[in-house]
Amino acid sequence: MPVSLVVMADTHVPKRARDLPRALWAAVDAADLVVHAGDWVDVALLDVLEQRSRRLLAVHGNNDHGPLRERLPEVARAEVEGLRMAVVHETGDARGREERCAARFPDTDVLFFGHSHIPWNTTTGTGLRLLNPGSPTDRRRQPHGTFVTAVAADGVLSEVTFHPVAR
Repeated sequence: MPVSLVVMADTHVPKRARDLPRALWAAVDAADLVVHAGDWVDVALLDVLEQRSRRLLAVHGNNDHGPLRERLPEVARAEVEGLRMAVVHETGDARGREERCAARFPDTDVLFFGHSHIPWNTTTGTGLRLLNPGSPTDRRRQPHGTFVTAVAADGVLSEVTFHPVAR
């Protein structure tokens, strides 16, 4: 049975925005699995996402402290519809990312990550897919904020869509 996902990272609520964009909340409410790749900043968003999500797979980021570090791991893993997923906040510099991640996550099909706020969607020579959804609240050098929706089924991540978020 296909599993719908919404993927986000670097939300920085309430420092960069008071709340998540409405379009992202609608995607959360519709998704079977919500993935958050860290940098929440405040535990209040974690509490709300836990309540509203059917299932949450999440990690802490470099800007997360206290209760967020106590409640969330540095790396999270799950197998969903035969797809081996991992989530981590930081993967290091863009140069050499594919090789580093393939070596660090050899038994993973998809690695969701954040930190840079820059959308990323590549596949390594070993077949590991690397996906950074960008940030829905802090676009940095990007034209707009972003989050991702996708579908996991039969060991494949498909229908990967980067959704722009207006300022």
